Amino acid sequence: MRLATARDELLPLYDARVQENSAYTTVVLLGRVITALGTLGAVTSAVVENMFASDVAFLQDFYRRINAEGHTRIAVTCPECSHRFTADLAGGRLGES
Repeated sequence: MRLATARDELLPLYDARVQENSAYTTVVLLGRVITALGTLGAVTSAVVENMFASDVAFLQDFYRRINAEGHTRIAVTCPECSHRFTADLAGGRLGES
């Protein structure tokens, strides 16, 4: 996922699907900013709309972390030893996950 531009956030507002149902904004927006996902050649709004709701919720949170909070780190706890640490969901530079 890459950092969103103002254009990324504005263009969905002109999409007929969003005008009909504002909840579709998330689908169109994620389809624009997700640069790679597993072995898929391209990620489009059609791919996003067929995802499980829990996967879309994860991607929405990831989008928020990158664009609103400016980081992709989360606090995690090891299930075996209960050690708490921070992990970077992006695995690299900001906006290049």
